[in-house]
Amino acid sequence: MGLALIAVNRRRRGLPALKWVGPLSPALAILLLFFAGPILWAVYIAFTNKALTGNGAAHPKWVGLSNFTHMFSDPLFIHSLLLTLIFVVGSAVIGQNTLGFLIALLERGRNTTVTATLNTFIIAAWVMPETVAAFCWYAYLYQGGTLDSWLHHVGLSQDWLYTTPMFAVVIANVWRGTAFSMLVYNAGLSDLPPELLEAAKVDGAGQVSLLRRVILPLMRRSIVTNLMLITLQTLASFTLIFVMTAGGPGEASQTTPLYIYQQALELYDISYGSAMCIVLLLVGALFSVIYMKAIRVEEAVSA
Repeated sequence: MGLALIAVNRRRRGLPALKWVGPLSPALAILLLFFAGPILWAVYIAFTNKALTGNGAAHPKWVGLSNFTHMFSDPLFIHSLLLTLIFVVGSAVIGQNTLGFLIALLERGRNTTVTATLNTFIIAAWVMPETVAAFCWYAYLYQGGTLDSWLHHVGLSQDWLYTTPMFAVVIANVWRGTAFSMLVYNAGLSDLPPELLEAAKVDGAGQVSLLRRVILPLMRRSIVTNLMLITLQTLASFTLIFVMTAGGPGEASQTTPLYIYQQALELYDISYGSAMCIVLLLVGALFSVIYMKAIRVEEAVSA
């Protein structure tokens, strides 16, 4: 009798799971098909000599770790990975994150009309199609472009896309992506307890002390969340750089997504491109783990 009751209780505990699994099964199937499916396929072909044309396309063979061995001995891949990290840190972690926070902080308590007008211009850059934004910056920075025409009068004329390509794409990405960080921090700042800020001011806290001792600690979770989102987005950035420099001159701005495109779709070595995709995915996962640990540390400190 006791064993029968235990079995019934176990079945009852399992029923709630079945209630939500059933309605969600179509969504789960689509997720597995269009998300997990391509990833698993990429993992598989990374261990083969799969190509888009030739014998590798018709009769791919298992080559084990050959693609990965070749990758980490490929100076162009190492170079592209370094440029990707520079691009992510420069345009996302430092550029978008810092500028977005400063704009949100400066807008706090300001005139509504001024704030709305400023936000309109900032968000317009964000919602603009990436190809259009990239071409605008190309027209602004290339030799003979807008900036070059202005600097020509003071003897500083040059092709910024040729002399400083990474700086050019970093600035363009900061300009385009800052709006997201600004919106995240505007929401975070609006949730700060006003009585706590007022109490700090009554205690004699200046603007710098208020920012360092009150605002930043309270905003830590928003900061870490924003960093994780913009890092992952920037890590996979392709269109902006491709339109502005196409990875050039030479390989001076060839980040890993562009190098993957070159190897997989221009040189038809799709297995090698898939192996690099897996490494880039692991880099993104590493960043995510670091940020998630930071969130857990923040929750432990708050508790």
